[in-house]
Amino acid sequence: MVKAIQVGLGHWGLSWSLEVIPHVDRVETVAYVDSNPEALSRLRSELGVPESACFTSLEEAAKAVDAELVIATLRTEAHYPVVMDALKRGYHVIVEKPFASSLAEAAQMVAKANERDRILMVSQNYRFQPAPRAVAKMVAESALGEVNMVSLDFRKHAPSIGYRYWEMPDPLLADMAIHHFDLLRMVLGDNPRRVSCRTWNTTDSKFVHHPVGVATIEFDKGTVVSYRGSWMSGAPDTPWSGEWSMDCSDGEIWWSSRDQRPDGDHPDRLEVTLLGKEKQSVPLPELDLSDRMGTLDAVARAIAEGQGPDYFSSGADNLMSLALVEATVLSASRGGEWIEIADLVAAARAAGTP
Repeated sequence: MVKAIQVGLGHWGLSWSLEVIPHVDRVETVAYVDSNPEALSRLRSELGVPESACFTSLEEAAKAVDAELVIATLRTEAHYPVVMDALKRGYHVIVEKPFASSLAEAAQMVAKANERDRILMVSQNYRFQPAPRAVAKMVAESALGEVNMVSLDFRKHAPSIGYRYWEMPDPLLADMAIHHFDLLRMVLGDNPRRVSCRTWNTTDSKFVHHPVGVATIEFDKGTVVSYRGSWMSGAPDTPWSGEWSMDCSDGEIWWSSRDQRPDGDHPDRLEVTLLGKEKQSVPLPELDLSDRMGTLDAVARAIAEGQGPDYFSSGADNLMSLALVEATVLSASRGGEWIEIADLVAAARAAGTP
C-alpha cells in the first residue's frame, strides 16, 4: 500500500478523488491539498474526508502525514512549481498531462527526479486501454510487416458535448493531441523526427485559439503519419483516441479506443485486413485496471518494485511526447514550417541544466 497526498482538487482533481483513487487498492490517500478552502470544503462534503486530512499547502501536509507519493491533479501551469516542490521533499510523483507548460520546464522536472532518485510519472491514461496495448504488441512483432503510413483522425463537436475551456491556448494540440501523439510513440515503438503542422479556427467557433489542425509527422524508422484533428467537426465523431488506419507492408491495422459516446457501451475495436484477405476482428486483452486507474496503479507498482510496468510513461519518456506537441505548435505558428524534434529537446535539456 502506497500512502499518497493529492494536490489539486478542482473539477478534474475532484474527479480523481471520487472516481479514480478509491478503485486502486495499492494506494491510500492520507492527505488532500488545495489552496482554495472552498475546494477542500466540497471534498469533505462529497467524500466525507475529515478536516484533519485537508491542507492548503503541501508544506503543511508534509509536516502532518507520512506519505511516499504526490498525486498532482492541478491545472497545467501549476504542475511545475508543485512537482518540483514534491520532488525536492523526496516524494515520488504522478502528474496529469500535459506534463508541463513548456518542454524546458518538463526537462527540469525530469532532472530533479533523477537527482533525487524519485519516480516521476505522467498520467497518459490512453495507454491503459486494451486496443493500443494489442496494437503495440503486433507492431513490435512485425505481425503485418513494417508500418509505412498511419492515418489518424480525431473529430468532436465541442459545443455539443459540454466543452468549457474556450480560452485555452492550443486546445487541439496541447490539450487533446498530446494523447494521440503519445499513443503514436507507444504503438510504433518509435520517436518522431520532424513535423509540419497547420491550424485554424472556424467562423462558428467559441474558441479563442485554433481548435482544428492537420500535421504530417515523420518518425525515425521511416513511418509517416497524417494527423487530422478537430474540436469543431460537423462529421460523425470519433472515439477519444481517434480512428487509426495503419498501412503495413502485409495489410492494414485499423483500431479505435476509449469510445464513451452516450448511446451505449462502445468497447475498444481492433480489425486486421491481410493483403488480399477479408477483414477480421482481433480479440483484445483484458486489463485489471484501465485508464486513469491504470496509471495510478502503475506508479504504485513502480514504487513497490523499483521499476515501471510495460508502457510506463515516465517523465523522461514523456519528454518526447511533449516535444512533439511543442513542435506542432511552433510549426503552426510559422505557417507549417518543418520543425526538427531533436533541436527542441536539446535546447530544452540545455535550458534545464543548472
